[in-house]
Amino acid sequence: MATRKLRWGIVSTGNIARTLARALAKSETGELVAVASRRSEAAVNFAREFGAPRAHGSYEALFADPEVDVVYIATPHPSHAHWSVLAARAKKHVLCEKPLAMNETEVSRVLAAARENDVFLMEAFMYRCAPQTRKLVELVQSGTLGQVHAISASFGFDGAFPLSGRLLSRELGGGGIMDVGCYPVSVSRLLAGAAQGAPFSDPIEVHGFGHVGESSRVDEYAVAILKFPGDIVATLATSVQLLQDNVVRVFGREGRLLVRDPFLPAREGGHTELVLERPGREPETVRVEAPDGLYVYEVDAVAAQIERREAREMSQADSLGNARTLDQWRRALGVTYAADAAAASPLQAS
Repeated sequence: MATRKLRWGIVSTGNIARTLARALAKSETGELVAVASRRSEAAVNFAREFGAPRAHGSYEALFADPEVDVVYIATPHPSHAHWSVLAARAKKHVLCEKPLAMNETEVSRVLAAARENDVFLMEAFMYRCAPQTRKLVELVQSGTLGQVHAISASFGFDGAFPLSGRLLSRELGGGGIMDVGCYPVSVSRLLAGAAQGAPFSDPIEVHGFGHVGESSRVDEYAVAILKFPGDIVATLATSVQLLQDNVVRVFGREGRLLVRDPFLPAREGGHTELVLERPGREPETVRVEAPDGLYVYEVDAVAAQIERREAREMSQADSLGNARTLDQWRRALGVTYAADAAAASPLQAS
């Protein structure tokens, strides 16, 4: 007997919401049944474009929709925690865009809501679900590189963004660390864990440096040095105002590995290549097939593990550790958001 497809509802109608809607159209495990926007017209237009049967003029209406099994939260960063908690309380499973919340305190609140309401929850680090990432972890775990001692990861871009736009707006959670720096943090924790036979590892020291815009008051470019157990160090870089190499490198005693496209591998399907170099040998190209699109793998990971209430690719404990590391990096630069003041208050709202 065929398994019924999971019925998805999308919260918000921005670019990343459209990306997931296209993935759902290609997935064999999920289907788009509803979309919500604070503007009814936007919801109606989105629903018409992607064939969703229902369009809601509020997020709360989508949470109340009995035909929705899973909610995808695609709103700006500062509201991720709020809407994820409300979705969980409505007994909807949740896939929430990264970062899951603005700090460790907010992430803890989201995780608690998921547990209390017995729903699936995953932070949408889509690259974690890709075949390339599985192969990367396998190579590190296999000892192909020998004992791993260093990792470097960068994700940054340059752009003439207005201060009122999301990427440079402090009120909207702008800055490189939260928007794309979370990826280098995530992959370094993943690989440091793989080198030690664990799903992930949390750093024991975090040192951060960078440039905070005088007008934006967010990190426009930043670097971090992380020290992990096992004498593993990682150097990370991110930016929203500086063009950088978006690559990952892993260095072991017996070899090194280059990942040219670590965070958007084979976005629409195809294949990717890892470059393995070992002393005394010709460089080896490791080809990884990816017949499905990147976001299709993410959608299917939710379906495959919904009964577990979390995904192995990005567990809830992993999300909590990622948030803690991001907090430390931001703190080193003095970058704070409204959510940080709320987290420090004993009267913080739930």
